[in-house]
Order: sequence, then structure tokens, then C-alpha cells
Amino acid sequence: MNEQHPSWTRRAAVAALLVGLCAPRAFAQAAYPDKPIRLIVPFAPGGNADLTGRLFADALAKRLGQQVVVDNRGGAGGAIGAEAAAKSAPDGYTLVLGSTGTFLVSPRMTGSKPPYTLASFAPVALLSTSPMVIVVNSAGPIKDWPGMLAMLRAQPGKLTIGHPGNGSTNHLAVLQLQKALGVSFNIIPYKSNGLALNDLLAGQIDSVMDQIPASIGHVRGGRLRAIAVTTDRRAAQLPDTPTLAELGVKDFSATTPIMLMAPAGAPMAIVNRLNDSVADALADPAVKDKLLGLGAETEMLTPAALTTFLQNEDKAIEDLARNGLLKSEG
Repeated sequence: MNEQHPSWTRRAAVAALLVGLCAPRAFAQAAYPDKPIRLIVPFAPGGNADLTGRLFADALAKRLGQQVVVDNRGGAGGAIGAEAAAKSAPDGYTLVLGSTGTFLVSPRMTGSKPPYTLASFAPVALLSTSPMVIVVNSAGPIKDWPGMLAMLRAQPGKLTIGHPGNGSTNHLAVLQLQKALGVSFNIIPYKSNGLALNDLLAGQIDSVMDQIPASIGHVRGGRLRAIAVTTDRRAAQLPDTPTLAELGVKDFSATTPIMLMAPAGAPMAIVNRLNDSVADALADPAVKDKLLGLGAETEMLTPAALTTFLQNEDKAIEDLARNGLLKSEG
């Protein structure tokens, strides 16, 4: 009674083999994620990247069914956190967000042996694009851009301007502004937007090149004054603040794109699932309204489109480095 017909046994064996070949792939894709995901924010708490990271950590957790834990690793314009991500296992359980400054500028400023390059990452999704704004203390002597420019020209190198780290998009914008105007700031790097703003609020520095999401609360509260935005059109959240182009700085525009990256080698199925989750989050009115309320704009890009964008940006920044605008620290 326990004997099996040979043909049935062969068919069963073939069926079992086919199941065995197909199941691991299907199981692996269905299982991700089966544990918490670490999202490295390579800046201290309180800044634009941190605000964006925490918003998307919550949004992705709801869509992926697993906790997304924010890990703040500030320093070196984002290079410390980005390097940690680049050296992590490419399994989708360590992600990092940052700007073009984080992934393209900061490594070029760390010496002859960059800790990582664009090739160290798998682009996942564009999260937001933030205009930058020059802010001053409302109680200080600078009342508007013409007054600031007059001080810069009267006393070159004296007026202080803070930014959240060498290699950040804010730092790059200051360098580009100096070149466009032929002036010199006393440039003060910090580890985050929040630390720079704290010193500005305390009267320790004269100004900050900041992202609108990080500083708009202080502007609306009257403690800081926005004197110029860096985009080619006025920001919806600061409609009364003129652009630098309006104020006579020709052909000048600077923004901060914040993107999500995985370590190079991450499975494309996982990259695509994360991209789909970001797209779903950006389609959520609650998420979009929070970004717009902070002053950030949204545009959904596929991993391929984001890769092309970053490659083009990389070429442009390499040109700046060759022309001496970016100077290595080592």
C-alpha cells in the first residue's frame, strides 16, 4: 500500500524542484522588509534634511509595514553618515538621504582619497527640492539685501554667514554667490542648519544661508528676517521676499534636492519597491501638504531618472572643482 508508481514519483520530484527554484526568489521579494530599516540622516537633528528624513521615515514605515529608524550622523557636510551608508550591506536595510552636496561635493573636499563616490550608491528616489534663503537676525543691523551687499563691499571678509557644513549645497551656494558678486564672506561651517540658526538667533553671526523648511518657522515668528531667496522665482511660502535675480544677481539659482539612496549593489526589486513607496507617499495629500508647508517642492523621479540627474550634476560639480571653486581640506 505504501509503494508509489514510478511516473508519479518522477512528476512529484520535478514539481518539488520547480517549487524549490521559484520559491526563494518569490519569498525574498515578498519578505522585504522583515525587520526595521535604518535611515541615516547625515546631519544633526533640526535641519532641513532631518525634518525631511523624519517625515519620510514615518511615511515609509506605514507603507512597508516595518519601523524606519532615523540615525543622525552629522559631520563633514554629510560625508560621515554617507560613508557609513556606503560601507553597509546592500540589503535594503540601511538607507541614507542627502543632497547633491552630500553625495557629490563633500567627498571631493575630504582629500585625495574620497571616502565614497557617486558609484558607491544606488539612487532610489527624489524626496523633495528646497529653495534656499538668506536669513538675518531681525534685531540686527542688516535690514535688506542692499544693506548686506553694502557691508560686504565696505568690509570684505568681515560679514559672517553660516551654513550646515563644508560641502553642503548651502556652502556651494555661498561660494557661487561670492564668485558672482566678487565679494568675500567670513564663512562659518556648522554641523547642521539648527546649530547655525541658534548662533544667528543669539547674535553670534550675521547671517545664514539656509533651506526654507528649516528657517521658515523663525521667519514667521518674527525672530529672523528673510532678505533674499536663491531660486529664479519667488518661493510660495515667502511671497514678499525677493529673489537674488530680482535684486541684480544675474543668472543665479540654487536649490537643495533631497534624495534617498541605498548602498551600491542593492537588489533592483528592493530599490523599485522603495521608489514605489516614496511615490505613494508623495501622492498622499497629508505628506505633500507638510512638504509644501515647509517650503519644499516635490517631483517624482524613477531610479533611472534620478541616476541621470545625479550624473549630470556630478559632471557640473567636477567642472567647478577643476576651476578651483571647490578646495580640498586634505
